[in-house]
Amino acid sequence: MFLKLGIILAVMAVLYFLISIYFTNHFYYNTVINGVDVSFKTYDEVILIIEEYIDQYQLELVGRDGYTEKITGNDVGLFLNKKSSIYQIQYVQKPYFWISSYIKDCRYFVGDLFLYDEEALNSRIDALIFLNKEVVEPKSVSFEYSNGSYQAIKEVYGNKINRELLNQVITRSILKGERTLDIDANNCYENPKYTLHSEKTKETGDTLNKFVKSKIIYRFGSKNEIIDDKRIRQWLRVNRNLDIIIDGQEIYNDIKGLAKKYNTVGIKRNFKTSTGKTVEVSGGLYGWKIDLLGEKEILLEEIQSGRIIQREPIYAQRALSREENDIGNTYVEINITKQHLWFYKDGELVTEGPIVTGNLSRGFDTDLGTYMLNYKITNATLRGQGYESKVKYWMPFYGNIGIHDARWRHSFGGNIYKQNGSHGCINAPTYLARELYEEIESGMPIICYEE
Repeated sequence: MFLKLGIILAVMAVLYFLISIYFTNHFYYNTVINGVDVSFKTYDEVILIIEEYIDQYQLELVGRDGYTEKITGNDVGLFLNKKSSIYQIQYVQKPYFWISSYIKDCRYFVGDLFLYDEEALNSRIDALIFLNKEVVEPKSVSFEYSNGSYQAIKEVYGNKINRELLNQVITRSILKGERTLDIDANNCYENPKYTLHSEKTKETGDTLNKFVKSKIIYRFGSKNEIIDDKRIRQWLRVNRNLDIIIDGQEIYNDIKGLAKKYNTVGIKRNFKTSTGKTVEVSGGLYGWKIDLLGEKEILLEEIQSGRIIQREPIYAQRALSREENDIGNTYVEINITKQHLWFYKDGELVTEGPIVTGNLSRGFDTDLGTYMLNYKITNATLRGQGYESKVKYWMPFYGNIGIHDARWRHSFGGNIYKQNGSHGCINAPTYLARELYEEIESGMPIICYEE
């Protein structure tokens, strides 16, 4: 039994040795070089086989839409380089390891095996129908607002080809002897950056819908103004990277619109005077004034919160009332024509008396309009061009124009102001200035008018 086994092993060893000798000048089984099957062929036979392969060679290009085109070896002047390094493969394939070829394929790429006419190749690629179709640009997913929410709009893949990359891929395929080239699978098309399945798409969609759920209800006294999805979506943009851009300028413009509607500084007011007449008073510094920049910043934050918020806007300046008559019933009334002052608090007359206003003959007219008290101090020194006056009660409302006592005057009212008036201030008897000073507070309205 051992003798038979020994004989069998000896025979097998001899056969293996003989086969190994065969592979000293033949390629292994399953040997493919640059796409050409050269199994069991000698070097000389391989040259002929490869030349024949080149004569029949064609590369089929498969496009995204299933359309195909072919490039032949003849199109690009393909030929065999007889000085290539193909012989080195024989040194790699050791004769005694031929059995390995029955276990795995032996595929090789010899970079200098094929040569081609570069100009001919470029001309053939330029002529490809793939590159001469009407170009449909790739387009990433976009967003559309509909029925109260944002919906993602499917991306467009298009048919735009990266010419440089296509050239590289085709050249590589030809040199490798490949027969088919899927140009889409080789990423030769320019693709949209973001698709419906991109993580960024979901993130952006969720954020957009969070923003439009925000609702800001502005209170203007008994009136409301609502900022909701109808306005917010007009401020939202999505850029190429699916980043959300909130248009700060548009927000600012809309706040300016609110300010134009609800600001009252300098507006025309119909004012019922103490003499019973109704006069139109315009100009001045009193009234409501929205802080445009401050409100813009707060509104930007609130849009991103996704919450419902009720509040007043941020004001740079406030008046006493938010009703149609924003003066309310606490104010100082100065009748330039009558040269008289009244002070009402909560609708009750606190004090009144004659005054002297700006000198008409010298062009120091007291400015008309509705103002507010800036502050009040005692024992002030008033200085101007050509004068310096000490006063006990100083109540400015427009720059260096204000109400104060004038102890140097012996009479008030009448027509004194026309020739001997002040530099624009309201001169009042000491008793009137004192009574007014004791009751008036910063921000209270001061109305200067003529009948």
